[in-house]
Amino acid sequence: MTLRPLATALAITAGLGLAVPSAASAAEPACPTWSKSTVASGLGVLENLAFDGRGGLLLSSQTLLGPGGAIKRVSAGGASTTAVSNVTGPGGIVVDGRTAYFATGNSASSGVLGLKDGTIQALDLDTGAVRTTASGLTQPNGLERLPDGTFVVSRDLGLSTTMTRVAPSGELSTYAPSISSTNGLAYDASRHRLYVASTFNPTTTISGVDVRRPDAPPTVATLPGIGPLNSADDLTVGADGQVYVALNLAGKIVRVDPDTGTSCTIASGLPTSSSVAFGSGPGWDAGSLYVTSFLGTVTRLTP
Repeated sequence: MTLRPLATALAITAGLGLAVPSAASAAEPACPTWSKSTVASGLGVLENLAFDGRGGLLLSSQTLLGPGGAIKRVSAGGASTTAVSNVTGPGGIVVDGRTAYFATGNSASSGVLGLKDGTIQALDLDTGAVRTTASGLTQPNGLERLPDGTFVVSRDLGLSTTMTRVAPSGELSTYAPSISSTNGLAYDASRHRLYVASTFNPTTTISGVDVRRPDAPPTVATLPGIGPLNSADDLTVGADGQVYVALNLAGKIVRVDPDTGTSCTIASGLPTSSSVAFGSGPGWDAGSLYVTSFLGTVTRLTP
């Protein structure tokens, strides 16, 4: 999710005329609270993250105006450097071997106006060289790569808020069209599902798309609360098979059982949380979740 929609979420909710759920309907099972510690701060408006497998955490750092963003790299000790400069609207990041793929053009103006200025860029982690692998996208927000090399990007603003499939040939097509207000994406290899978070719909849903049959009805888990007031953002799948999603406006990290649809909050008091991932690579704890925020922080959550 980009920064401007966060500021307008309350207005959207008012316009929808939604009622606040009762305590009974909003209840969720209790689960242990994870402890919080700050890894780094002062890194700009952080939209997404991915571990590079060689001791670094890559971050999509946006600016309020769009141009001038960057892909930053943070070490486990908290030191930061710039991997790619002058990136407009960096969005989702996916690391595959020696390459980090990242989306650009993830801005509110591109989404609202339907501009096709979005791309997928490929960063060579060995040389630092950057090349374009796809173009003509509108506000590519979330990004995931499927086992066959297909990319899927999400979009949560504008007339169409469905996902786009980017074939290895570069051809674009609509993907799983029944899901709207799409944002965070995470692939679960064990279930052959692509999990998708909705952001501005009246209710918050985590949909599971069978990548072998993407036009089939997805599984759906519904989270407590009003959709825009939750503002579900990025998500990830843990080694335990559970889905972990950042609720941006609610400032929470929620764990979802994709088989039963039950959920519980593992951490709160994390305003504008935007993305989550379990540690990977030297110096990063595989059992801890790392959370970015629009306030420029990276927070470690430990069970």
